[in-house]
Amino acid sequence: MKDINYKIRVMTIDDYDEVYSLWQTIHGFGIRSIDDSREGVDRFLKRNPTTSVVAVADGKVVGAILCGHDGRRGCLYHVCVDENYRKCGIGKIMVVACMRALQAEGINKVSIIAFKINELGNHFWKEEGWTFRDDLNYYDFTLNEDNITRFNK
Repeated sequence: MKDINYKIRVMTIDDYDEVYSLWQTIHGFGIRSIDDSREGVDRFLKRNPTTSVVAVADGKVVGAILCGHDGRRGCLYHVCVDENYRKCGIGKIMVVACMRALQAEGINKVSIIAFKINELGNHFWKEEGWTFRDDLNYYDFTLNEDNITRFNK
């Protein structure tokens, strides 16, 4: 593990430009045109003001997690760490910070959705002891066809 000085703090909309730039560098990462716009993220953060986090090192955002809940179950979205800052424990510490924030709000279970093409992310979740669910099917329904997902390669 590298020795890097970093700070984990609650994400605000003021972090958006740096977070969005970081998202664009992550391989296997899907960015949605509406949900991940400034307006979409602002709406998410207003609904979940204490549960999303960023990691800051060397004066810039090097990691981020959108985290929220519906009152029953929490979910982590867009978990990422700049590749120059990986293997430092930043991802794990950010996840723990989100889980503690969820627990403080009375949430007892959290999930993550990782695209199958995101090999690095899937490896991370397995290594961290998360349970891969093969006992259910995940479905979604698109309400707005303009909300396009673009994958980073």
